[in-house]
Amino acid sequence: MKKMILMASVLISSCMLLKAGEKDYCIGEKVTFKSNILNEERTILVYVPATYYMSNAKYPVLYLLDGGTHFHHASGIVQFLSSNGLIPEMIVVGITNVDRNRDFTPTQLPQRNSSGGAEKFSEFIANELFPFMERNYRVQSYNILMGHSLGGTFATYSLLNHPELFNSYISISPYLMYDFNLMVRETRDKLKSKYPEGTQYYMTVGNEPNYFEALDQFAKFVKEKSPKGLEFKYVKMLDDDHGSGPHLSIYNGLLFIYDGWKPDNDIYQEGLAAIDKHYKNLSKKFSYEIITPEYTINLLGYNYLNNKDFDNAISVFQENVKRFPNSANVYDSLGEAYERNGQLDKAEASYSKSVEIAKQKQHPNLKIYRQNLERVQEK
Repeated sequence: MKKMILMASVLISSCMLLKAGEKDYCIGEKVTFKSNILNEERTILVYVPATYYMSNAKYPVLYLLDGGTHFHHASGIVQFLSSNGLIPEMIVVGITNVDRNRDFTPTQLPQRNSSGGAEKFSEFIANELFPFMERNYRVQSYNILMGHSLGGTFATYSLLNHPELFNSYISISPYLMYDFNLMVRETRDKLKSKYPEGTQYYMTVGNEPNYFEALDQFAKFVKEKSPKGLEFKYVKMLDDDHGSGPHLSIYNGLLFIYDGWKPDNDIYQEGLAAIDKHYKNLSKKFSYEIITPEYTINLLGYNYLNNKDFDNAISVFQENVKRFPNSANVYDSLGEAYERNGQLDKAEASYSKSVEIAKQKQHPNLKIYRQNLERVQEK
């Protein structure tokens, strides 16, 4: 176990060095560890947001089946949506394949060698992968599963048999025809009458007529039972096919899961208390504490600053410093507010703190923070 943790730490550190040297662009780490349950080496690809190295925050996790195929574009979607405040920042874990025909299928079929390992794969996720992530990364207790084709079969299997593992699902062209529509047939009996509040299942299919009958029937059963706590959406993407569907499905699936995440513009007129209340309500929806993000508070501060309301701007930026004292950016923003209000001594002190933290954390905006400090010093 110590060796596993050390291996993960070394890989994370090497990725950070690549970022710091500005020679390569690193989007994640490759981590390999031994699974006793599956009796084999397993490899995962792990993306963490840039702020991971600048805070002590915990992050929800998006788990990707067929991780080697989907890791690159899915982590890009997460980075784009989170940077625009539409979803939270999150960790992305791509579970690379050893034998997807074995791991994703619920029953053994003679014509499919090694099939029928979904239950053991669920055991691997619950008892080895989740604990590994908890030991080595700052993960929040909120997990999303994405599965495509046979991966969607496993996502459905997980919803029906192990709903405690994942909070939400993005199921893309799930192969529910497997074993004579087994998952569809089991939906009537195994679909729970009640799920934990906030459980979401987003299912898509491309222009794939062979899938329609099984998926339509599955959707019909889910809607008939209407389990309490489960939000279900089924989308036919007739301009896409089996290969092109995953990208847009992940994008829209995350927007579906995090619908209402971004505060309405009107809330910024009401001030920080209203914004904090918005995230408190989100905490109830997602069943874990969600703090008001640094960038959201910063946006409020700049709204005041751009309206030349210096007192409120400074007050908001000071609160951001109080909440995120290890962030170079919050000190830089406070320095700007002081500078524009003519309080140059305070601006210099704040900019200096920003540069100091940025140096320690090898922040990509260090050059900008230095320029701000030098400008005020010249004044």
